[in-house]
Amino acid sequence: MPRSGKVRKRVISPDPVYNSCQITRLVNKIMKDGKKQIAYKHVYKAMEIIKNKDKDNEVMDVFHRALENIKPNMEVRSRRVGGAAYQIPVPVKGDKRESLAIRWLVQATRSRSNKEYHEFSEKLAAEILDASQSQGGAVKKKEDNHKMADANRAFAHFRW
Repeated sequence: MPRSGKVRKRVISPDPVYNSCQITRLVNKIMKDGKKQIAYKHVYKAMEIIKNKDKDNEVMDVFHRALENIKPNMEVRSRRVGGAAYQIPVPVKGDKRESLAIRWLVQATRSRSNKEYHEFSEKLAAEILDASQSQGGAVKKKEDNHKMADANRAFAHFRW
């Protein structure tokens, strides 16, 4: 059933320390049970760890580079054609690229081993540093996504 009219985007206020909306979106994705202050603590502690480990680069530059390395260009979507479901590659537009990148960053962070890292902020810092160098779980997820889209390129003419 189609919607009546356009859906308005909610305005996200930038975080107080780095004045970045991307940090706020990361905090919102990390947050569990509405505990935003704890999520902010984890993110800011991770940024401190990054600052200590990578003294040559600015923290926000490392974070932005990591997000750019994670953002997907293509994704596959299922579409039924004649009783068969095809995985159709479609380009990812604007804000969804960033949303997927942040989601994959948090998922990869949560899937890291607790033996190696004792706190969530350490895991997050390690994942951001890895992603800024095109490594880590989140970048692997993006590459798998692109491989899937590439493998199903033959069905690209079924686009919406």
